[in-house]
Amino acid sequence: MSIASAVGRLAAAHWALAAVCALFLIVGLVVADDYATSMDMGNQRAIGTAPLNYLAGEGERALERVFAPQDRYYGAVFETPVVLIQRILSLDDPGSIRMSKRVLTHLFFLFGGVFCYLLIYRLFNNRPLALIAAVLFLLAPRIYAHSFFNSKDVPFLVMFMISLYLVHRAFRRDTLAAFLLCGVGIGLLVNLRVMGIVLFAAMLGLRALDLAVAGSVRERGRVLLTGGAFALMAALAYYASLPVLWTDPLGRFAEVVPTTGGYATAPLTLFRGEWRASADGAPFDYVPVWVGITIPPAILLLATTGAALLAWRGLRHPREGLRDGPLRFGLLLLILPAGTVVAVVATDGVLYHGWRHLYFLYAPLLLLAVFALQRLASLPSGRWMRVGAYALAGGAVVVAIVSMVRIHPYQYNYFNALADRTTPERLATRYGIYWDGFVRALIDDISKDHPSEDVYVTLNLKSLGGDRTRFIQGKDFRSGRNNFYVFGGGELVGGPCPAAARPVYVSSLYANTLHCVADPVAYFGEMRRRALATEPLDRSYFNAHRVGDVLVYLRDGCTPDDTHEYVFLHVFPVDAADLPPRFRGDFRHRLGYAFEQMDFSFISRGVRIDGNCVAVAALPDYPIARIRTGQHTTEYAETLRRTLAAVEPWVRARYDIHLDPVERLLIFVREECAEGIGEGFFLHVYPVDADSLPDWRREDGAVFDVLDHSLGGRHTRDGACVVVAPLPGYPIARIRTGQLDSWETRFALTRPQVDLTALAEPLTRSAFDIHRHGDALVYVGEACTAATRFFLHLYPVDPGDLPDARREHGFDNRDFFLWEHGGVEGGRCLAVVPLPDYPVASIRTGQYDGDGQRWAAEFALAE
Repeated sequence: MSIASAVGRLAAAHWALAAVCALFLIVGLVVADDYATSMDMGNQRAIGTAPLNYLAGEGERALERVFAPQDRYYGAVFETPVVLIQRILSLDDPGSIRMSKRVLTHLFFLFGGVFCYLLIYRLFNNRPLALIAAVLFLLAPRIYAHSFFNSKDVPFLVMFMISLYLVHRAFRRDTLAAFLLCGVGIGLLVNLRVMGIVLFAAMLGLRALDLAVAGSVRERGRVLLTGGAFALMAALAYYASLPVLWTDPLGRFAEVVPTTGGYATAPLTLFRGEWRASADGAPFDYVPVWVGITIPPAILLLATTGAALLAWRGLRHPREGLRDGPLRFGLLLLILPAGTVVAVVATDGVLYHGWRHLYFLYAPLLLLAVFALQRLASLPSGRWMRVGAYALAGGAVVVAIVSMVRIHPYQYNYFNALADRTTPERLATRYGIYWDGFVRALIDDISKDHPSEDVYVTLNLKSLGGDRTRFIQGKDFRSGRNNFYVFGGGELVGGPCPAAARPVYVSSLYANTLHCVADPVAYFGEMRRRALATEPLDRSYFNAHRVGDVLVYLRDGCTPDDTHEYVFLHVFPVDAADLPPRFRGDFRHRLGYAFEQMDFSFISRGVRIDGNCVAVAALPDYPIARIRTGQHTTEYAETLRRTLAAVEPWVRARYDIHLDPVERLLIFVREECAEGIGEGFFLHVYPVDADSLPDWRREDGAVFDVLDHSLGGRHTRDGACVVVAPLPGYPIARIRTGQLDSWETRFALTRPQVDLTALAEPLTRSAFDIHRHGDALVYVGEACTAATRFFLHLYPVDPGDLPDARREHGFDNRDFFLWEHGGVEGGRCLAVVPLPDYPVASIRTGQYDGDGQRWAAEFALAE
């Protein structure tokens, strides 16, 4: 039977379900563009693209092309099909990629509603009850909104519901094929999030229970066969869907759980009026409180009732709970949420942004509510009890719809009546709220009110957790282009708008003001008028004026291209101790002076009014000795590019990257530059000594310094791009840099200092000559790139010297890339790899390419 015919038969047999899904799909397509864009969209796309590039021949190098090294350990079983569909449909512009991702994520969410229906229908053979369950699944306000932009938590919830259906189906049919299919489903569930292993463990526990109550040898054999087949298929599905495991399944799996479960740099989270460090773990009441104030009250009441009824029935009929049936499945639903919450608290699990990481628990909670409805409708009281139960469910549906319509499109910040949401500013000061979507609404309003002006403005807003910077995707309503607007720290969120802000645009939820901003055109127009009344502090490409606590940059007769210009602003304090921690000492210094670097692109700080450019930069509140400001003009960029033309780039990637060791600058050069607001980069600097990092980085638990996430492309007159990035003053081991959602490269900044003429005869000659040099191995080759990857297996004299994680393998695996231990000089490669401090008997080493090993050499290590 084909998939199409199966879907057709399902729709014909369950026409009400088909009608509900069609209605939800139509509504979803209408409102899909109303929601803000997730900051994780680019990263999730990179995770989904990596497996396709891996299979296309790039090998493990493709897995490194994500924004952080640990991201290659995240499953892409949802993201990869989305990227594949986008490629098949030739969707390559940002707008179509974003919209297609929203539609596909929402379609998968609707798929979860279908399986919720099927599960209840199979449990109770009751179509009205199954339809109510599906509608309630789809009408959870927070989760509904997340189904358009959250491609991590919502797909995991849907896959959890599908897996629950497959668990019930496997035990109901009790066939080998059913258990194999269940294994595939749960394997993919664990791929999406390692937390899915709770259902894998529950499945094995249920099969062990069946084994304990089996009445014959034949029955026990069948239980062992199906249970073992399930476990094996789940492991194979997980392995097949996670490319990072393909080269070293056991060794890499040991890294998956701590990597994907640890969030050392997780953001602060506001809970009950107190800002908490998410990495410290969630308090014991975190999940119950968040669930209690964000799920519709009727669902909470029914779920609590269902849990009590199941627990009571399990105590009265314990033998019934030991064998497969509705009671045992209901007890499983009761155990899953309670066990998960206990595990999260016991392990100091990292939770933030509410309870979105545990949205999958909505599936068992909803099913518990449906159990209560079924039980109430089947009580001996008869017809009136059934009417009352279904009226309660219908009321829950109506209340959910009304609530969602009232706060559209901010359902992801839904709070029920149990939360104190009526007192002004109460919610905003007690619970973390997704602020960014409200900023998108302000941008939409500003763009509509100023159809003739190009309005690019930084909204100076501060969350209660401290200054933050966000990339929020807005829309240019005149051209239809999608632009990224940059927002940073400033005034206020969660309190009344100050009178000085002259609020014109205000976004709020319930009675809580979340964002307010003055009309940017009027505000910048006033700044321009006040600046013109004073003499400029400096006359140059832009005239710079001091107006109160801000600098106002003016330029008459500017064009749209001028709004992309880049301004550097260095503020030197009277006392260097007044600098923020990240700017103290020799960090980002010039000429021996410490300063605060407040560089910005014009588009992030200003507007264009009547053909004139006006930009405003707020000054810090400490005493200032002097200011150094200016602009990387097109003439400067062109001169710099010509100067670098005769110098070999340090690294070649999408941009040629040059190093100026005297000024400690990285200079990115590309001959053809994209038009628009500039191209975003990431630049991560890894120090030789982690103690060299600024305090604010070490406190975050990071091992690298994030120098700039938003370096704008500097356009020269002939269309070339030149980007200048200053480096910190501490010794640097290596650098990871690239362009957001486009490319990535890594390279070592310090080249190994080895006198090749003083090296002894090689230990082995192959594609690389390998020498022993003190306590290191030296690799020398004639043809390679900085991305060349080696494997290095060290066999000790005594296996007991190995690290614990390597003893079972019998050797120490020290795979590395050339850029990690060396570099390319004049086309010749040189890498210096330290040896361990224990005695080494022999070595096996070689080089990877896209298809596996290119060469390998084995030799004894000469002492």
